[in-house]
Amino acid sequence: MCGKDYISIRATEDFFKYHKVPLEALHLPNKSCRAQREVIDSVPYYMSRISKNKYLTCGGKALEKNLTHISYSLSLLSDPQVTGNIIRDPVIKMNFTCSYPYIRRVSLSFPVLPFSSETVMHVAELDAMIQMLLYRDHSYTKAYTSAPTIELGDKVYVEVTEPADYFLLRINECWATQFAQPNTTEGSVHTLIQNGCVKDQTVSFLNVTAGQSGRNGASSIIHYSFDMFRFLAEPHDLYLHCTVQLCEGDDHESCMANCNSISKREAVRGDPSQGLLSYGPIRIEMPERPESSILMTVVLPVVGVWIVGFFLIILITVAKAGSRRLARLEEQ
Repeated sequence: MCGKDYISIRATEDFFKYHKVPLEALHLPNKSCRAQREVIDSVPYYMSRISKNKYLTCGGKALEKNLTHISYSLSLLSDPQVTGNIIRDPVIKMNFTCSYPYIRRVSLSFPVLPFSSETVMHVAELDAMIQMLLYRDHSYTKAYTSAPTIELGDKVYVEVTEPADYFLLRINECWATQFAQPNTTEGSVHTLIQNGCVKDQTVSFLNVTAGQSGRNGASSIIHYSFDMFRFLAEPHDLYLHCTVQLCEGDDHESCMANCNSISKREAVRGDPSQGLLSYGPIRIEMPERPESSILMTVVLPVVGVWIVGFFLIILITVAKAGSRRLARLEEQ
């Protein structure tokens, strides 16, 4: 069983009795980590369960990592057989491994309709969830509970979290599109974060506790903000997409991006094999133009009428003057 914060193995008591192995003879590689007896639905089991904090202490093997998973490996052993003055191999040796995925893909679509966006990925008996939420201000205490409207230039406060606190999180890429699909070829695209580093100069990672400048990849919660913007062409709504990497809890150094080096690696976006979060849309508050409305609907028509009337008066005056002049000429 591969849990969020533990791994365990169990087999029925009858299995061990058949092999004549008593409970007190069962242990992990470190003999101080003993097995226990547990009854589940009236069936007795011998089992060994350890938390992730005691994995190495109890004799766990060195962590194995590849591009997508972290693997924990242990063995449940029985005490060696003693025959006279010699020892044989243990009767029981059960090797077991738990593999946890640490590369996930999430998308937060801007603008926002749902209260939050989340995805759950199931691996063995582990349910690992990543969430994305949008908050009203830098305190990150009040998430939006309805579709927000944000003015241009205002800060957008985003939280990405792995609630189980099992992994460290690092945002690898974030980019905005005009449409909900992260891989869309329609419309414009604007990059906010690339290779774990700030691409848009308004992006800022925030310390989760102090609210000051923070780092990407330092904990299981990431807070970051950027200034709201819109694309030149319609639609003006934004959709934000992020790729998120999960790192093993003790792997602080490699989880943090090296933003001093230049990388030409292109972002891998919208991989359908990854968990995808869609969050949106958010409406962008456009500047109100009441003056122009009044000008067009009231002021300009009135001014136009006055101008036309003024020219009519001039024309009438000129016409009358011409008529009087013609009359005088005829009299002469």
